[in-house]
Order: sequence, then structure tokens, then C-alpha cells
Amino acid sequence: MKNLALILVIIGAINWGLVGFFRYDLVSSIFGGQFEIVSRIIFAIVGIAGIYAISFFFRNREINTIVKHLIKSRGILSPAFFIT
Repeated sequence: MKNLALILVIIGAINWGLVGFFRYDLVSSIFGGQFEIVSRIIFAIVGIAGIYAISFFFRNREINTIVKHLIKSRGILSPAFFIT
């Protein structure tokens, strides 16, 4: 799920880059204009993927907190850990 969201966010970013630099909307060109139902569905899915991708920031913090706690509580990565 995470990789799919990342791919969709990248597609959206590339499309917005094309719009910003060249005034060319690739998704609308492929699927028939901004107001066609297929284009709107793709834009909506990319938008949902972007919102989901926001959670990546918070997940990294949780993992970092867990790792730091393990290092402090169990002495992992300290010289004494490797000697015993």
C-alpha cells in the first residue's frame, strides 16, 4: 500500500511539474480533459494517495522513538553490548 501511494504521489508530482513548467496536463491529455470522469477519478486517487503519504512522516517518528528506547533501555550499540 505504501509503495502504491508513493507511485501515485510521484505521478501527481510529475503531472503538476508539467503543468507548472509547460502548461501541459498529461493526465488530462491521456484521459480526455480535466472534466472527463476518468481524469477526475485519477486526480481523486492521486489526491487520496497524497493525504495517505502524509502519514509516512509520523510513522518514521514512531519507529525512531522505538529504536531510541531500545538503545537506551537495553544498551544496544554500546560497547558493553558487544563484549557480553
